[in-house]
Amino acid sequence: MPSDDDVDALDGRDESDNERSDRNWNELLQETRIVQTGTQILSGFLLTIAFQPRFATLSTFQHDVYLALVLLSTLTTALALSPVVLHRRLFRRHAKHQVVQVGHRLILCALTGLGLVMTGTVLLIFDVAEGLSGATWAAAAVVVVLVGLTLGPTFVARRGLRS
Repeated sequence: MPSDDDVDALDGRDESDNERSDRNWNELLQETRIVQTGTQILSGFLLTIAFQPRFATLSTFQHDVYLALVLLSTLTTALALSPVVLHRRLFRRHAKHQVVQVGHRLILCALTGLGLVMTGTVLLIFDVAEGLSGATWAAAAVVVVLVGLTLGPTFVARRGLRS
C-alpha cells in the first residue's frame, strides 16, 4: 500500500513538491473552515443551555453529559483551529509539507470530536425531551449514520481506486 505522499505524487498532476504542498494546504484550509464553523455553532448552542430556565431541572446524568459536551466541544474547536496555529508558528520556515501532514491529522481528530459532540448533543436533547430510552436509541442511530457516512463512501472510493 503506498503512503499518503506516494498516492498524492501519483495523481497525474505536473506540479513540484512545493506546489503540491501549497495545493494540499489550500484544500485543508477549506475543510478547516467547514469544521470550525460546525464546532463553533455547536459550542455556542451548548453554552446557551446553561442560561435557560430549564437548566436547573436537569438530572445529574443530564448535567454531567452537558458538562462533558462543553469540554469536548471546546477541545474540538481547539483541534479545528490548530492547523492554522501550526501554520502561523511555522510560517516562512519551509515546513509546509510538515504543516499539511500534521494539519491533516489534527482535522481528522477534530472531525472525530465533532462526531462525538453531535452524538452527545442528540443524547442530551432526546433525554430531556423523551427520556433515556429514546435518547439511547437516537444517539445509537446517530453513531450508525455517522460511521456509515464516514466509512461507506471511503470504502467505495478506495475500491474504485483499485480498479
